[in-house]
Amino acid sequence: MTSAADRGGHGGRDPRHEGRDDDGDDRRRSERPHEAGTRALLDAIVAGDPDEVVKFGDVFNGLGNRSFGMLLFVSTLPAFIPIPGVGGAISGPLVVLVGLQLLIGLRRPWLPGFIARRGPHRGAMVKFRNLLAPWLTRLERFVSPRAPALLDHRAANAFTGLLLVLLGILLSLPIPFTNFLFGALLLLFAFALLERDGKLMAIAWVAGSVAVVVFGVLSGSLAKAAAEWIALARAKLG
Repeated sequence: MTSAADRGGHGGRDPRHEGRDDDGDDRRRSERPHEAGTRALLDAIVAGDPDEVVKFGDVFNGLGNRSFGMLLFVSTLPAFIPIPGVGGAISGPLVVLVGLQLLIGLRRPWLPGFIARRGPHRGAMVKFRNLLAPWLTRLERFVSPRAPALLDHRAANAFTGLLLVLLGILLSLPIPFTNFLFGALLLLFAFALLERDGKLMAIAWVAGSVAVVVFGVLSGSLAKAAAEWIALARAKLG
């Protein structure tokens, strides 16, 4: 993957001092070091045979502190399958797995082998990338690497993980007409992690907390799910 300087075509010049002329927003966006981050990663993933499977275990290789963001992004894609009950049943547990790892403080994602070897087809990723492209273009006007404490601090990671666990549980439940809503919220978390934008993560925290309260606490869905899981665990343990 090319460096930010290579993408901007300005060698070692400081991007903070670029784009301050009449060329407008396009030049500023092209010279920010983070600008092509998410789109470039998606372009690299979808390049190739559209029938080939994009394995979950491969999507975060070499991404460093952005690895959880890409894994969360790909894990959220099934939520947008327009078949009731299917998308949430796939995405929900994957999101919970990502959230648990952030909650306990892992620095790099881990996946069991049977999940790591599976994933969406490139063709499906291409369609989703094309669908998101206009939104990514708008988002990139506002995001930038900032407020790293909201991304890297142990307590911040734990809070992000907790919200992802709760949202993943809600996504897996058969709550009518909520898959796209929870999917959009989870993409907000994923973009904050990918773009290293702590302020965007703060917005995701607020939106995620509201969703948990409205759809989980007030509706009793989380309590019901917890009771069912406890009953299932007791039955398995005899």
